[in-house]
Amino acid sequence: MYEFQVEAHAQYEPEQSRLQEGVYRFSYTITVTNTGQAAAQLIARHWLITDAQGDQQEVHGLGVIGRQPLLQPGERFVYDSACELRTPAGTMQGRYLCVSEHGETFECDIPPFALDIEATHKAHIPSPLTASRTLH
Repeated sequence: MYEFQVEAHAQYEPEQSRLQEGVYRFSYTITVTNTGQAAAQLIARHWLITDAQGDQQEVHGLGVIGRQPLLQPGERFVYDSACELRTPAGTMQGRYLCVSEHGETFECDIPPFALDIEATHKAHIPSPLTASRTLH
């Protein structure tokens, strides 16, 4: 069984935003945990970033932050990244392409999580979202 669990935490970054240009910057921390029974490697990512006006950006690439972590069962990988929106709120969602130690590919979906200037600024604690996908 191959399964990754993903948690996302987003935070508004006022000091890195350029409000006079209409640019709102959000940082996020992603935790990927191998909750399956076999080692697997995160190979590629696909993000869909949507602002409050419905404008979308797609990001495709190999690995995350220049790495393609191989995770043993129970092992986790944490990384930080950021994105910019043209509105003070939006969402991110995506998926990772993974390969098991047995050479089988599987996808790990990441459901939408909020990028919101009000929610993250007021709370100072972003809300986690968890997603996992099991392939048999």
